[in-house]
Amino acid sequence: MEIRTIGVLGAGQMGGGIAQVAAAAGYDVVLADASIELAQKGRGKIDAILGKQVEKGKITAEAKDALVARIKPVASSADFGTCDLVVEAATENVDLKLKLFRGCDDAMKPGAILASNTSSISLTRLAGVTKRPELVIGMHFMNPPALMKLVEIVRAVQTSDETYATVRAAAEKMGKTVTVSRDAPGFLVNRILIPMLCEACFALQEGVGTAEDIDTGAKLGLNHPMGPLELSDLIGLDTVLAIADVLHEDIGDDKYRAPTLLRNLVAAGWVGKKSGRGFYVYEDGARKSAPLR
Repeated sequence: MEIRTIGVLGAGQMGGGIAQVAAAAGYDVVLADASIELAQKGRGKIDAILGKQVEKGKITAEAKDALVARIKPVASSADFGTCDLVVEAATENVDLKLKLFRGCDDAMKPGAILASNTSSISLTRLAGVTKRPELVIGMHFMNPPALMKLVEIVRAVQTSDETYATVRAAAEKMGKTVTVSRDAPGFLVNRILIPMLCEACFALQEGVGTAEDIDTGAKLGLNHPMGPLELSDLIGLDTVLAIADVLHEDIGDDKYRAPTLLRNLVAAGWVGKKSGRGFYVYEDGARKSAPLR
């Protein structure tokens, strides 16, 4: 099957990035969220991001305008009838995703592929609530999608070989390197990543070092581009906690348990960069130390 039009459900940080990457690869994009206003706001953010690239001379104004023009905001997933591939990029909540998958399945044409950007939830379970289980697959973009080169493809038990081949080709057309995971909790990337992020939080919680020292140690001692705490803030502490809980519940190993500090920050609404505070405070484009309580 040839992919020409891609639907993206969720116009936030991940969904907007996926829409941008797809449009940059020449696909027509249908961008949906809970309302037309949110979808339009998502396209506006893409336009602003690309506008800064124009100012820096990285792309031309004409190229920016052409890319943004390929993204059509719509009111809901009910408008996905023309899409060949839909990528769901909503909050990491299983009940929400099951509901959204049912809605997408009802709206999409026969033969269209339904993918999820989930970072931990079972694709087999998501596929099981649709009438197209063989056409369901995981297409896990890394954050931020426009910069990160990896797409982790996750095959549900029901995923057909043709679906896999089609989605892999689409990811590669977007300039991504592909890894493939079986449908297991956390897949490949987050099964490795989440214990590290939680252990960094435990070290902070226990007063072993400051957030700055922990992150500097990882960057300069382990050659990581970002420290684990600043990376957690970028991902969103609510997302990190949700993935940790899925891993802990589904695998049953305490190495995946979430620290109390992480739970408290999420409960306070301090979920990282998107809220202005997490392990650090974000003000006026700068990152500052955050006192622990």
